[in-house]
Amino acid sequence: MAAKRSLLLLVVLVVVVEAAAGGGAVEFAYNGFGTAGLSLDGMATVTPAGLLLLTNDTNMSKGHAFHREPVRFRRAGAGGMVPSFSTTFVFAIVSEFLDLSTSGFALLVSPTTDLATAMPQQYLGMFNGTSNGDARNHVFAVELDTVRNPEFADINNNHVGVDVNSLNSSAAAPAGYFDDATAAFRDLSLISRDPMQLWLDYDAATTEVTVAVAPARQPRPQAPLISTKVNLSTVITDTAYVGFSSASSIVLVKHYVVGWSFRLGGGAAQPLDYDTLPKLPRIGPRPRSKALTVALPIATTAAVLAAVAIGFVLLRRRRRYAELREDWEVEFGPHRFAYKDLYDATDGFETKHLLGAGGFGRVYKGVLPGSRTEVAVKKVSHESRQGMKEFVAEVVSIGRLRHRNLVRLLGYCRRKGELLLVYDCMPNGSLDKHLHVHDDEDTPVLDWARRLHVIRGVAAGLLYMHEDWEKVVIHRDIKASNVLLDGEMNGRLGDFGLARLYDHGSDPQTTHVVGTMGYLSPELVRTGKATTLSDVFAFGAFLLEVACGRRPIEEENADAAGDRFVLADWVLGHWRKGSITGAVDARLGSEYEPTEAGLVLRLGLACLHPSPAVRPSMRQVTQYLDGSAPLPELPATYVTCDMFAGMEKYQALFDSWSVRRSTGDMSIATMSDISLSCGR
Repeated sequence: MAAKRSLLLLVVLVVVVEAAAGGGAVEFAYNGFGTAGLSLDGMATVTPAGLLLLTNDTNMSKGHAFHREPVRFRRAGAGGMVPSFSTTFVFAIVSEFLDLSTSGFALLVSPTTDLATAMPQQYLGMFNGTSNGDARNHVFAVELDTVRNPEFADINNNHVGVDVNSLNSSAAAPAGYFDDATAAFRDLSLISRDPMQLWLDYDAATTEVTVAVAPARQPRPQAPLISTKVNLSTVITDTAYVGFSSASSIVLVKHYVVGWSFRLGGGAAQPLDYDTLPKLPRIGPRPRSKALTVALPIATTAAVLAAVAIGFVLLRRRRRYAELREDWEVEFGPHRFAYKDLYDATDGFETKHLLGAGGFGRVYKGVLPGSRTEVAVKKVSHESRQGMKEFVAEVVSIGRLRHRNLVRLLGYCRRKGELLLVYDCMPNGSLDKHLHVHDDEDTPVLDWARRLHVIRGVAAGLLYMHEDWEKVVIHRDIKASNVLLDGEMNGRLGDFGLARLYDHGSDPQTTHVVGTMGYLSPELVRTGKATTLSDVFAFGAFLLEVACGRRPIEEENADAAGDRFVLADWVLGHWRKGSITGAVDARLGSEYEPTEAGLVLRLGLACLHPSPAVRPSMRQVTQYLDGSAPLPELPATYVTCDMFAGMEKYQALFDSWSVRRSTGDMSIATMSDISLSCGR
């Protein structure tokens, strides 16, 4: 009997029944997966205890687990209709942090188990940027999502959704259930680490999909969480696989499936046997035993003596890794990195790991111990403690931004006069290095298709920051060196909000100009107040820079009169001559699309209009770039802003500001008295 019960702990029942007439009921139940023989790939594995573990602590990967045999969904004589089916499973999501998680996972029906082209993170390992929404996917899924992705119109960061060929759910609801006794809605946190159960039913007669969720061992709620019409006969192929898809990211998270039951052909899936389901691993510290209670005083005394003996060594070590922590930082704990981890990740911030240095500090590449995650660590000098709480709160808030064209800000650490910011590491570096290639360098010239792809990506990221996120975020320093390229050469905007550091702790009556010459709008220089439209101005300069392969202002290419080269004026000159594509990067030769290049250059000039009210919004910019709206013609009287009217006065103040910033003096002179003029 003991042997039989042990077998039940791993797998109680696997039954497949097929009628001789070409199709009947299909049923299986797993009360543990020890001998289930699932088809696994990626990170998915079965633990020795019989748990299906879809993701582990590997960064930015995916995992899939399918029932080993395909299911014949369309039966002979059934009119080609997908029959009713029912399934239920017990799961648990165990995150490193109680209030933060990476992407969730999904139960899916797929025509294939080969999802090699799918992306992790927000795509849950099912689709990618091209396939998402493609009717040829023939994928039906129920997602348990723990991250809000606005590009998929997610309702929040803790929801259940019904997906058809896309992560834009056809129906979704916040995770929870309706109490049978009171009809009150009870919230559930998907990342609570507690086991929960999901029930899914499809009624072929009514084409209705119903989904319910509740804590494990609790009866199925009478009222479903989701009830929606979906004709799965138009989605699911004749033969398909049923299973799970999951994805992970920088936050360490594990997705467990404890037990799973499925039935095709009418009737409810077989109930799971809670008594034989494998146990989840212990989470948190072990309870103290009586023996430990007795031994603890003795051990404590020994520890004190040992501490005295090695105190000098520990003191030196503590000073090496000393951090600055204050009481108000408790609420930001999950977003704070240990200085020792960042020190070890970068080999003590060795020069060989230096990725670059700019106005806001030095950036080092590192590999976090434990998770082996590649990160970029930016060291920012900031002696003033005034306003630091507000800035760290902003860092944590911005860290919640989730968009495929933004570099994620993962967290921070403070040590003495330094603030350390931790970002996703972008393996292909900055766009600036690929765009401004010297003749003696081996880096190939960036082709037009990639340039346009980066432009559209940065525009999408800015639109998300300006209009689609819960708050308006102004970047304030858009330029090629702040656009980073990931492993697939997608453009990701970085350093957003970092310029705000130098606003905190300063005199509110003092106006600062933060940014880079050539990208600063006239009203920003005049008033010091950054807006979404000053971001649009900088984006316009960025457009010209990418299309022309030249910087907005080039000191080294001054003319005979000593006037600096201004890219906007040069492009405008080509436009007035009726040959705007003559400004396109000459290194491209004829390998570019003239219509696309002309659109980018004219859009750049439109964004650089001296009057903020005339510039397009980022939503309009994205519409022009994707062709959903025509770009209005520039007026014949169009003028650009002459950045160098009164430049000597501006440069003196700008240089003074740079020197004071490097020495920690935040009392920057006002910029409001600088005048700019506009000329043709």
